[in-house]
Amino acid sequence: MDRKPVDLPAGVEIVGRSIRIRFSWNKKRCCETLAFPQTPKGIAAAANLRAQVKQLDKAGALSPEKYAELFPNSRNAIVHTVPIFFDYAQEWLNSLQIVESTRRSYRSALQIYWVPYLAELPVDKITPMLMRKIATDIQWSSPSRRKGAVRLVTSIFAQAVNDELILRNPALSIPATRTVKREIDPFSRDEADAIIDQLYQLTNGLQKIYAAFFEFSFYTGMRPGEAMALRWSEVDTRNRTAKVCRIRIYGKIQERTKTKKSREVLLNDQALHALDTARPLTAARSDYVFAPEGSGIKSELFIRSETGPKRYWLSALRKLGIRQRRMYDTRHTYATMCLMSGMNPAFIASQLGHSVQVLLSTYAKWISSPSDWTELKKLDQKESGTESVRSKSQ
Repeated sequence: MDRKPVDLPAGVEIVGRSIRIRFSWNKKRCCETLAFPQTPKGIAAAANLRAQVKQLDKAGALSPEKYAELFPNSRNAIVHTVPIFFDYAQEWLNSLQIVESTRRSYRSALQIYWVPYLAELPVDKITPMLMRKIATDIQWSSPSRRKGAVRLVTSIFAQAVNDELILRNPALSIPATRTVKREIDPFSRDEADAIIDQLYQLTNGLQKIYAAFFEFSFYTGMRPGEAMALRWSEVDTRNRTAKVCRIRIYGKIQERTKTKKSREVLLNDQALHALDTARPLTAARSDYVFAPEGSGIKSELFIRSETGPKRYWLSALRKLGIRQRRMYDTRHTYATMCLMSGMNPAFIASQLGHSVQVLLSTYAKWISSPSDWTELKKLDQKESGTESVRSKSQ
């Protein structure tokens, strides 16, 4: 049986038939088993190696690469290479569970704005100062485009922090984007009814589906893409409801809504009239309520492009002399008509698929009404709260 040497250098020990050295590196205690023989010469070599390691560490020269060179069989010798921005951003994008149109939008923003500046840089070498400079140098097409691109790159670096590749998010130093919120520009109810009547006059045959489409949009508040993706199987005329559970984006049906939550919309008389108009036009040839003219596979026939409806939409506005606005403003028109009719904001929000807070902040301008002055005049009444308190105290 081998006998352990009595006097061993500091940090050197005999383990089984091997020699092991102990030392500190990167504020961690390390121990490495060496292939030296248990002889005075082997022990001396181990002590010398330990002294070299300590000297390199003290000088700040014991890098992961150097450690791997000194101890090639060590678990601590694994060199963790930080990926470059291009590779990491691509891995991040591939990991997202999003629809293909959103993935394309993200990829486009990365290639246009961030890849030209950051592609070959290791993620941990990208500094807050560099990110601010890049954001300043980029010629942004619009404030909203800047806001979206900055949010995107911030999310990438946030994941890098979670993956412990970097300690802090350098994109957080980019100044916030100042954006002017798009002003809500709805039609009046008289304008909406005039547009609907004009569309029915402009269309005939299968084209009349576009008139029904806009009547339905004005009187349900559905997003145009939600109405385009509505199927007959989700319409219940007996109970006067329609289920909103998908949306058309970039000519393709996505099995989700914008908010990723389905909702049930109650149908008023004009919405039902639009459905009655659409049924003989599309029910026998398509699963979708607002299928355009033309032929196609039954299960796939739906409005693929805004070109068709937009053509009739603009023609109706021109003939009526009504200022041109977006087709999306049919939704805003429904919301403001409901508010000005005195409907419960919670009900309107559920119809639109909003929260009450979003509804009130978006349409605050239309919540006020002529009765506001009547409410204010209550302060002048003798039996107001202030006067009542004073009379009781006397």
